[in-house]
Amino acid sequence: MSTSNSGGRVGDAGPGQPVPSIDLRPWFTGDARARAGVAAQVDAALQRSGFTLVTGHGVAPEARAAVRAAARAFFALPTEVKQRYAATVGGRGWLPTGVEANGYAEGTETPPDLKETFAIGADQQTGDPVVDAAWFLPNVWPAEVPALQATLSEYQAAMRTLADQLLEVCAAALGLPATFFAPRTDHPTWTLNLNWYPPMGVVGEPEEGQYRIGPHTDFGTLTLLDREYGSGGLQVFTTDEEWVDAPYDPDAFTINVGDLLARWTGDRWLSARHRVLPPQADAPDEDLVSLVYFYEANHDAVVEALEPPIGRTVHAPVVCGDFIRERLDAITIG
Repeated sequence: MSTSNSGGRVGDAGPGQPVPSIDLRPWFTGDARARAGVAAQVDAALQRSGFTLVTGHGVAPEARAAVRAAARAFFALPTEVKQRYAATVGGRGWLPTGVEANGYAEGTETPPDLKETFAIGADQQTGDPVVDAAWFLPNVWPAEVPALQATLSEYQAAMRTLADQLLEVCAAALGLPATFFAPRTDHPTWTLNLNWYPPMGVVGEPEEGQYRIGPHTDFGTLTLLDREYGSGGLQVFTTDEEWVDAPYDPDAFTINVGDLLARWTGDRWLSARHRVLPPQADAPDEDLVSLVYFYEANHDAVVEALEPPIGRTVHAPVVCGDFIRERLDAITIG
């Protein structure tokens, strides 16, 4: 499927490989030269595509499997039970099908996304009731799936660690001190979404222009995605204005740049459009669960675009919380 929209396109990172794969082990265990090599690969990938797979990340496959099993147990609950934990976009708890349409973030009116979500978020409160009510609400833990709290809390901690490590790599990739992002991410906002993409027998046949997640770019700094492979899976938008299937490696995380980080780098790095296809006619019974960690920055962090030769575009400074809230509101239906 092609499109004439030229915004947020994924470049070719090699023959037939718009999303490259990078092994992080030399960053963790190698010498200065090896670490510089990883940083250079990251810079090249994020300039050309805004996406990369990363292996050698140190997150145990058992932890990922445990979260996915608990997620499936929650989504299998009756709707009336899940409704007890209902939330709004950006909140904590269950988001049913029909409340979110990511295509709205780029100004495209689409039918609602064909997914359910269970979300947790940053809950380390500041003591300011206004700030905490906006960004640091308590998480909700369904009593019916007691394994969810322990497994998801452990997984989130691993994602926070990996996200901070990746930002250190990003700083090195930009020729900056490894601690460049740290003062602006020491009390960050983040959301961890468990996305369930139900089979066609649950959601029905998709409407025209309806997706499991509509075309969009992410909003924050980095997104860390653990996905399952499927016919109705992730696609990215190329510089040739084509939607292509994202490569899949069960051992890898898919990492992509969000709008905030793209702006921070003065558009050196690309926040690329992507989407999740609807259930496909050749696999009507397919259901998938994705674990999506959206990392941002401190809610009050002022993000100023890096100047040339690092950055390429001048942007006015933005406050992280205001920037993210505007985009969350845009994708909320009703």
